[in-house]
Amino acid sequence: MMRLEPRTAPSPLLIYGAPVLAAVISLVLAAIPLLAAGVNVFQAYGVMISGALGSQFALTEVVARATPLILTGLAAAIAFRAKLFNIGAEGQLYIGALAAVAIGSGRFDGPAPLMILGICIAGAVAGALMMLGPTVLKVKLGADEVVTTLLLNFIVALFVQMMIEGPMKDPMSMGWPQSEPILDSATLPKLIDKTRVHAGLIIAILAAIGTEILMRRTVPGFRIRAVGASPAAARFAGMSVTKTMLLVGALSGAFAGLAGVGEVAGLKGYLTNDLSPGYGYAGIVVAMLAGLSPIGVIAAAFFVAAVFVGADSMSRAMTVSSYIANLIVALGLLSVLLSGVLTRYRIRWSLPARGRAS
Repeated sequence: MMRLEPRTAPSPLLIYGAPVLAAVISLVLAAIPLLAAGVNVFQAYGVMISGALGSQFALTEVVARATPLILTGLAAAIAFRAKLFNIGAEGQLYIGALAAVAIGSGRFDGPAPLMILGICIAGAVAGALMMLGPTVLKVKLGADEVVTTLLLNFIVALFVQMMIEGPMKDPMSMGWPQSEPILDSATLPKLIDKTRVHAGLIIAILAAIGTEILMRRTVPGFRIRAVGASPAAARFAGMSVTKTMLLVGALSGAFAGLAGVGEVAGLKGYLTNDLSPGYGYAGIVVAMLAGLSPIGVIAAAFFVAAVFVGADSMSRAMTVSSYIANLIVALGLLSVLLSGVLTRYRIRWSLPARGRAS
């Protein structure tokens, strides 16, 4: 007979090793459909590793894809830490990108530092406002933020489509639905010439470090952790749960909005409805793999980015569907959830007691 027994104090090895083990398990489980398709698993994963790490181009692609994942991972991590389940980072990313285009496509002009600062602030504020609505509904009316944030993703997608086919459409796009391009002065500079690595990486890493300091070294960070552990206890201790949740919602949305700024101002240069391949949703996996640690989000984002880039190479070299990357990421999330349970509880086995004869 199996039962779960709470652990009094999980060891650091268990806490930090569980996400690593979850990543390994996800790769092992993903090998099953590869075997079913008649693919040599070792060769496939070899091609995948080579495609992600085997050249300068591959490495820079991993870095470029990790940049938005760090920010959307932070958006999920800080919200989940306070038990505010933000599933709307995808929509917040797009609304942040839309705000960046509105500021940086020619309506305003000025020196490059001022323009870059302006679009970053605009994107962060837009994302924050997008998340504040569901947060207010949760703390005031008890509305389920999972539902409200998820549904807002579809509303934002339709709104962005309307804007890039209407008032913000580029007249030179030959009918293609895209926004006006970002001015050169508002474009994030490249960190490495002839690659897609841009200054958004610096913004993302600084955001992760700043969030780590906030959570561990400041009073607001303590309040966030306290509210996440027990809102009733935090309220009894005199903390304002409403203000703390609003702060968390604003920060979470701001990080996702900055991810949109980086994609539109650092890579594409204009907004389309396929700007993100699902970075907002993948950010949830990144946060869970990191154990909701802001610094851990950086490593988890690079792992997920390497999976995506490597899977693209594997699909081209071995005629395997590139959706294997989505499968690995999904299995990684499930493995992390299971490892989280095993981190908090230990499995105890016992023989069923025999009934006594009457």
